[in-house]
Amino acid sequence: MNVLYTADATAWGGREGRAATSDGVLDVQLRIPKEMGGPGGGTNPEQLFATGYAGCFHSALKLVAARDKIDVSESAITVHIGLGMQDDGAFNITAAIEAELPGLDREQAMKLLEAAHQVCPYSNATRGNVDVTLALTEDD
Repeated sequence: MNVLYTADATAWGGREGRAATSDGVLDVQLRIPKEMGGPGGGTNPEQLFATGYAGCFHSALKLVAARDKIDVSESAITVHIGLGMQDDGAFNITAAIEAELPGLDREQAMKLLEAAHQVCPYSNATRGNVDVTLALTEDD
């Protein structure tokens, strides 16, 4: 693979420490969420993964939409990352990708989501390792 960009980040103290990128743009306090018995008050690896996946997936969606000349300028992507324990005692994550695609019919929107899922680097990295679901935000 021809690497186009490399991001560097370092963590100190695990889930109860700090993480920062080498360029200093991102510098966050890590805390175990209250839902897992921690103090909360900081971010956590799951939030960071969800944020990165959402941004990356949205870019993939915009790419495939542009290729098909479909306007997705009002779209949004939300990624829900779940952390759980498998039957063998190992931890793993799940990902639910939810798309808001106003102005598109359901069939066209799902085709775009599936195409973006094939292009997105996060989707490609997790394929076969993480249960990922794709859904459309339902209009009220």
